[in-house]
Amino acid sequence: MASGYTGERRAHLQALADLLPAHGLVSRMVGGDDPVLWVWHPHTGRRTLVFATPSNRGWQFLWSPAGQGAADDLYGTCVALRRTLDAPQPGTE
Repeated sequence: MASGYTGERRAHLQALADLLPAHGLVSRMVGGDDPVLWVWHPHTGRRTLVFATPSNRGWQFLWSPAGQGAADDLYGTCVALRRTLDAPQPGTE
């Protein structure tokens, strides 16, 4: 069953997805009633799932490892995601 936040979550994730190509990243919405954004860097091959969740500071994006960004700062979130996916994978340096 979808939560009451599904529509809002999807809208925030879509807004982020719309900006990612300008930062060299590719994405796809997955998860049906519980949407998440699958984001990958086509040159490094690194990828992560981005979750959107409400918090006491408004909507937040979360991704692994330890990434986060604010839904009201989509540009900053794109930059942080790109930085995460630009970094070499552990053990490949």
